[in-house]
Amino acid sequence: MPASSASPAPADTSAAPARPSKLLRPRAWLRARFAQWWQARLPLSDQLTLTQRTIYILPTGAGWMLALTLLVLLVAAINFQLNLGYLLTFLIAGSTIAGMHMCHATLRGLQLHLLPPAPQFLGASVPLHVQLTNPRRSPRYAIALALRNDAAPAWVWCDVPAQGSMQVQLTWRPTQRGYQRVPPIVLQTRFPLGTFRAWSYWRPAAQVLVYPQPESPAPPLPTGASAAGPHGARTVAKGSGQDEWDGVRAYRRGDTRKQIVWKKAAQALAAGSDALISRDAVATPRQTLWLTPAQAGLPTLEARLSRLTAWVLAAERLGLRYGLRLPGVEIAPDLGPAHQRRCLEALALA
Repeated sequence: MPASSASPAPADTSAAPARPSKLLRPRAWLRARFAQWWQARLPLSDQLTLTQRTIYILPTGAGWMLALTLLVLLVAAINFQLNLGYLLTFLIAGSTIAGMHMCHATLRGLQLHLLPPAPQFLGASVPLHVQLTNPRRSPRYAIALALRNDAAPAWVWCDVPAQGSMQVQLTWRPTQRGYQRVPPIVLQTRFPLGTFRAWSYWRPAAQVLVYPQPESPAPPLPTGASAAGPHGARTVAKGSGQDEWDGVRAYRRGDTRKQIVWKKAAQALAAGSDALISRDAVATPRQTLWLTPAQAGLPTLEARLSRLTAWVLAAERLGLRYGLRLPGVEIAPDLGPAHQRRCLEALALA
């Protein structure tokens, strides 16, 4: 067993295995404690090169049956003094030992790299893209990857070409919001004969930001504060009571006749151009929406955050300027993908 030092890492927030029955509870408890101790010995890194110290190999069920068959053949050859029996026994045994070395070499030297995962909403699957790089001149066959915390892991099989790379996608469904560490990943192969299984564990250091799950269907946006300022004062845009203009601009489809500067249009027409020029307003009336947990009106924190997440997405979709006020956090009203990302991050970490 390899001994690798690791710096203190945050607690693993991956999903716990299924609760064992009462008869198997002590064994399951011991297995869980051993898995926790084992994972704590592995370093956290988004890049890993598999070496002899990180690869483990044991016979499979078929390998143990083959060993038993070879033992019977050897005993029979000794008992009956069969030279062909000796030849067959040692030929199969030599092929098995050569297969063991090939199985171990399939993983040895393989380079792994986890691409940075994108934020995701709670309840959705997070795609994890793992890039496998093969620096040697021969291809690697039948390599499988899966997440370590799955009760029934979904193995993804691939072949890595010689001096090339292959990208594999794993899916993971987080169970909590906030920053969640990517669960350990296990690699294995049984190439070429299936009599030995070589495997390795990998603990990525990446974390995924999980947003609250949007409420569906969500109620309409709150109307009482749609045009209210941060302290409840109603905000009125400049030029909402009277027409104020500031400079000119090129004509845009939808401009009224009142906005067109006819004097400049006549000059442009005399110069041989049919371009129109419109007046540009100082400000356009626009609603400002403030979102707070009190407006959600739900008893639990998770339910309020879920409703606020749905409102943030709806306000962004409708093109409304919106702000978010949480305990200790206030995000000024704005609009755009960057503003939406800041609001969702604040909700995820609330």
